[in-house]
Amino acid sequence: MLQTPSGGAGNGTAATDNGLMSIGSVLNALRDEFPEVTISKIRFLESEGLIEPQRTPSGYRKFSAHDVERLGHVLRMQRDHYLPLKVIREHLEAMERGEAVQLPVVGRQRDGASVSEPPEEPTAARIGRQELLTAVGVGEQELEEWESYGLLTPLEDGAYDAGAVTVALLVVELGQFGIEPRHLRVMKAAADREAGLVDQVVAPLRRHRNPQTRAHAEARTKELAGLTVKLHAALVRTALGVRLP
Repeated sequence: MLQTPSGGAGNGTAATDNGLMSIGSVLNALRDEFPEVTISKIRFLESEGLIEPQRTPSGYRKFSAHDVERLGHVLRMQRDHYLPLKVIREHLEAMERGEAVQLPVVGRQRDGASVSEPPEEPTAARIGRQELLTAVGVGEQELEEWESYGLLTPLEDGAYDAGAVTVALLVVELGQFGIEPRHLRVMKAAADREAGLVDQVVAPLRRHRNPQTRAHAEARTKELAGLTVKLHAALVRTALGVRLP
């Protein structure tokens, strides 16, 4: 259950006396469970009708505890179940009617077929092409365009790494701001260079004869990947002169 703060954050985004929260306070409330959520993401979900915060006379968004709880459900269904927004909306409407809702889980795949996993284990190793299209809510033409620019690359059997869902959803979200897939080639090139740098560091560990050392290489890769992502984000914010709440 998503916990919302009773008070506000100490950065000028405090909740109001009537319990409503600013978008900055909502972002802070969600950040522990959803570290990648952004204000633009919240605004996008609002534009899709998944949340309906109140507006002050001057136009500022104000979120109730119910709004934040609903937003948490939306983000969880995207992250854990890879559902398209239309399906998420239908599930939320069913929940509000008091109906029991069983969410599908994209499970690990064997021999190209999806294998269901229990809700306690919502992670997915791979996702099929059609499942990806359904999860993101796009057609073959869009997916082929993303592949042509190297933003998504299928595995040998035609399936995708589960991380492809996150990439695809971000491409869609950026498209809402007029940023086209062809504009994202520079980001893909930068990501490839960063990955190559990390690979150079951990390659000797991966080739080591000791199994424990090879296992350490995986942990080191994850650690370095996290650091490079943070550095990249910080550099972009600095270049744009942007400070996040």
